Amino acid sequence: MSMFDDIPVDVGIVYEGERIRKDDMYIELGGLKIDHKFELVRTRGMDEIEDGKISIVGPDIKEMKEGDSYPFGLYIEVAGKKIETDLEGVIERRIHDFTNFIEGFMHLNQRYDIQMRLSKKSFKRGLNSFQIIGKVLQRLYKSELPIIERIQITFITDPDKVKGWVYKTLLG
Repeated sequence: MSMFDDIPVDVGIVYEGERIRKDDMYIELGGLKIDHKFELVRTRGMDEIEDGKISIVGPDIKEMKEGDSYPFGLYIEVAGKKIETDLEGVIERRIHDFTNFIEGFMHLNQRYDIQMRLSKKSFKRGLNSFQIIGKVLQRLYKSELPIIERIQITFITDPDKVKGWVYKTLLG
């Protein structure tokens, strides 16, 4: 039984710890052979965020070649009256849990050392866009952390843009 009727794969704690081997993966985001990858959460003012907005900068999952690894960035911006900057790390660490709740999606490590894999099976079932992953993340964040009143998510797959973001965030 899935948590969300409009998501093509199940979402739940039962998938935490699921491993996707190279032979079973549709794509890999980040990983050992990819130099530029990151995930980052930043707090913003209430008027700086378009709640529910999901952006994709670069190719979406369905435009990626099966079996390949890609540079990848996941940038989440949150706002709320009770959210403080020192909560960014706490919120960021939840990316690991929440993405691992998605059937056929594996997340390892954090910040600048991430590796994510999508299984062929989940891709065939319709998990073929970052829009879907973004919806799941937004719903899980808002249900688990009610202090998050607004959230917008940007997925970056354009290699030059990922590289630029890594250097921008590392340097300040």
